[in-house]
Amino acid sequence: MNYSRLEKNLTDNIKEAQLKLGYDNRPMSLNYMSTSLSHLLDTECTEEILAGFAEYVKNRLGKLDFRAIRDGWCITVSAEGTAYVNNLSGYDFLSELINTVREHGTTMNQVLDIFRKYSENITVKEIRNDEFDLLVYSDIDEYCYCLTDEGCHITYHRFIREDYEDLGF
Repeated sequence: MNYSRLEKNLTDNIKEAQLKLGYDNRPMSLNYMSTSLSHLLDTECTEEILAGFAEYVKNRLGKLDFRAIRDGWCITVSAEGTAYVNNLSGYDFLSELINTVREHGTTMNQVLDIFRKYSENITVKEIRNDEFDLLVYSDIDEYCYCLTDEGCHITYHRFIREDYEDLGF
């Protein structure tokens, strides 16, 4: 069981939302597919496992609430937990990526330059399907970034490797 990987993913997703939308000192709810939780935990996700996870993170993220949703779980992190995440550092890459893609007229090369700024070891693959143009991953973090050039700006979606592989691109 890997509680630390789920905690890192949860805090990364909260931080991403805070960087995109701002911090408002409120609880935040995130929906996770059961398969994603099982990948992150390295075991089948159950209510008992989630209760153990809540105990594991309570000193950092405060009280967590779980609600079953179709094919997964909604995890609500308390205002105390979102405040903790807001104060975390080490998100320079993600902050720069978000600030770059939010600008109209950004090119794919400008986005790739951000990856290159933070790592000499990036992999870029053309996937050109109905949703995405490029797959980018590196040693910056554990995520696969799927980039799309929408003409006037670049968008990205971020997946853990196992979820990306499950998508079958």
